Amino acid sequence: LAIGFPASGDGKELERALDDLCARAEAAIVGGRRILVLSDKSLPAGIAPIPALLAVSAVNRHLVRKRLRTSSALILETGEAREVMHMAVLLGYGASAINPYLAFEIVADMALKNELSANLGVANAIENYVKALCKGLLKIMSKIGISTLRSYRSAQVFEAVGLARGLVEKYFEG
Repeated sequence: LAIGFPASGDGKELERALDDLCARAEAAIVGGRRILVLSDKSLPAGIAPIPALLAVSAVNRHLVRKRLRTSSALILETGEAREVMHMAVLLGYGASAINPYLAFEIVADMALKNELSANLGVANAIENYVKALCKGLLKIMSKIGISTLRSYRSAQVFEAVGLARGLVEKYFEG
């Protein structure tokens, strides 16, 4: 499911796009799909990406309200996620897995240009990046007393600061 919205409009395009995304996700699950891929990759010209966290949380909360979330996995393919905290927040708000395609491309490019501290090759460089992300996530989870990713996923252990109450209540409730 593409996570984008028209870049020009009346200011309500993002909200309409989120409602449409949630409806498409629900229809896919009701239609028998068990794995949903939310993606901001290869959006057409004139379409802006919905912020990944907002898309994941909106779909996750919508499926929970419709009692469909336990029968589905939400995979996120995004260029936004690059560092450990990005992954932690996305997983904490419902992503089952994340493909940070842009970060992978950057690491691969750095490996090809020998810009890393060691000549690792692309596969080893990406493997090291993923290993660092996993260690960072484990550290974050252990600091809050959670020992498994299953317990952490959708736990929403973050505090929303500086966001409008209506936005938080609709897309980040709980």
